[in-house]
Amino acid sequence: MTEPDNRFYQPKDAKDALCYIEGLFNQYVQAPLTMELIAYHQKLVKQIEDDIIPTAKAAHQDVQVKNAEQMVDAMHTWLRTRMNGQPYAGKMRHFKFEADNARTKYKRKVLKGRRSGGHRSVRHG
Repeated sequence: MTEPDNRFYQPKDAKDALCYIEGLFNQYVQAPLTMELIAYHQKLVKQIEDDIIPTAKAAHQDVQVKNAEQMVDAMHTWLRTRMNGQPYAGKMRHFKFEADNARTKYKRKVLKGRRSGGHRSVRHG
């Protein structure tokens, strides 16, 4: 054993762990619902409830405790919604559910000018 076992992710603090779980959740949020996915989802929820929340409380990080509780609520809502056969149109962002149509999207039209070089003007419209 010359090399340490670096297979598992070791978060630095509660926020780092929540960001990592948020990324994992967003990877499978639109996947077809299977028993394996439900078990994996429950494992992540249990990890937040049993590991991250007590660690954040011990470190007196009240903001992270609130974020973790919001995240658990959003994950429970996702499971209930998907079990009822409804689509879950959105992702988790900043530890809360955000609908796909909640963000403003801008149309861009790039205009080529007469100047040389890669400088181009952009009009939003």
